Amino acid sequence: MQGTALGGQAGWLDWIANSAIGVAMRSELWLYPIVEVVHIIGFAVLVGSVVMFDLRVLGLSKDIAVTALARHLLRWGVTALLLIVPAGLLMFSAHPHDFASNEVFILKLSLIGIAGINAAVFHLGVYRSVSRWNTGAAAPGTAKVQAALSMVLWVTVVLCGRLLAYT
Repeated sequence: MQGTALGGQAGWLDWIANSAIGVAMRSELWLYPIVEVVHIIGFAVLVGSVVMFDLRVLGLSKDIAVTALARHLLRWGVTALLLIVPAGLLMFSAHPHDFASNEVFILKLSLIGIAGINAAVFHLGVYRSVSRWNTGAAAPGTAKVQAALSMVLWVTVVLCGRLLAYT
């Protein structure tokens, strides 16, 4: 039934589900929970880093240079992605048909994509003028709107992640 609903995706989803990793993720008692904890820790670090930066852009802790904070938090964000992505792929391999047909999962991935686009637009746009508002000055309105949007997007991504356990 899922294969019919997913059309041509069933082949590669079956391949993932029947792979040694997919089978291990379903059959080893502690593997899925351990991977899930790694995924959640990575998300906590990533979202924490993003929210700290966004709060600075919104005007908190104006004595901290935006550029210095960005450099510092970028390392944490990249490290978090090194935990999140592999762990997420492992979790997906356990139940690929369920995830691929789950609207909450698709929404979560879409929101992550939108958050990434928002970050790229921020860095290619208003962040280029950061020398004017690096310390002691308010960020431009556009930067504040993007920071607020970023926080809403990431909190919603976390919410979707939690809802996946119940859908």
